[in-house]
Amino acid sequence: MHWQKITLAGVGLLGGSLGLALRKARLAETVVGLVRRQASVAECEALGAVDVATCDLRAAVEGAGLVVLCTPLGRMRPLVEQMLPGLEPGAVVTDVGSVKGPVVRELEGLVAGAGGHFIGGHPMAGAEKTGVAAAQADLFWDAVCVLTPTANSHLPALGQVRALWDRLGAKVLELTPQCHDKLVSRSSHLPHVLAAQLASLVLSPEFPSEQRALCANGFRDTTRIASGSPEMWLDIALANRENLCQALRRFTLGLQDFSRALEAGDAQAIAGFFETAKRRRDDWSGNRWASCSE
Repeated sequence: MHWQKITLAGVGLLGGSLGLALRKARLAETVVGLVRRQASVAECEALGAVDVATCDLRAAVEGAGLVVLCTPLGRMRPLVEQMLPGLEPGAVVTDVGSVKGPVVRELEGLVAGAGGHFIGGHPMAGAEKTGVAAAQADLFWDAVCVLTPTANSHLPALGQVRALWDRLGAKVLELTPQCHDKLVSRSSHLPHVLAAQLASLVLSPEFPSEQRALCANGFRDTTRIASGSPEMWLDIALANRENLCQALRRFTLGLQDFSRALEAGDAQAIAGFFETAKRRRDDWSGNRWASCSE
C-alpha cells in the first residue's frame, strides 16, 4: 500500500530509522516528522530521515493517513490527546513502544473516539545509541515486529500496518498485548536490568582503577545495552513492572541455585548450568521463531 502522508511522532533512533526506511521504499508521498525542538527540524531534514520536520502538532497530523508514535511510553497518551482534533477520519495510528498492554488500553478507545484506528506495534530492533544521527535505513530488515490487535481492532487497519512492516523487511508476528508483555519482560526488559546492574557493580568507584582495564569483550558485549536511554527504560520498567518483577524473581532463583552449587563445589551441577545455557542458546540462534503458547 502507498500512503499519501505518514507522520512520525518522534524522530530519534526508531523514528528516524523508520523514516529512512519509508523513504527508501517509497511507501509515502510525504514523510513528516514531529519533533519537540526547533533545532531538530534542520537535522532531521538534512539527514534525510523525513521529507519535512515540524514542531507544529496540528500541521504534522492533518491529512496523515498513518501516524506512528515513536516517543517514550510516558509521552504517548498526552501526545495522542493533543493530536485528536487534527486526526484525519479513518486514519491509522500505531506505535513502536516496548510495552503494549497499557498503551493499547489507553489509546485504542481514544483514537476510535476520534474516528481513527489504533494498532499496537513493537519492532524488536534498536541500539544503545539514541537520536536521529544514529538512525539506520535497514534497522528493521529481518527483525521481528509484533502487532497486538484486540477484539476491537479494525481489520483493514491491521492489514495496512502488517503490509507496511512486511514491505520494510520485518517478520510480523501477532500476539495479544498481554502475551507480548510477558514475553518481552524476559527477553528484552530483564536483560537490560541485568546489563545495568552489571555495569553499575563492576564499574563502581569502590573498586581499584585496574578493574576497568580488565573489562574486555565479554563485559563490553554483555553491558552494551546499559548505555540506552534512562528515560526510555524508566518508562518501560514501570509500564511492565508486574511481568518484570516475576522475571527478576525467576532469574534470582536460578542465581541462588548456582551460588549454592558453587559453594558446595558441585561440579556436576555447575557443568549442567553452563551446558544447559549453551544448548538452549545454540538452539535459539538457529531458529528464533516459536509459537506463543501463553
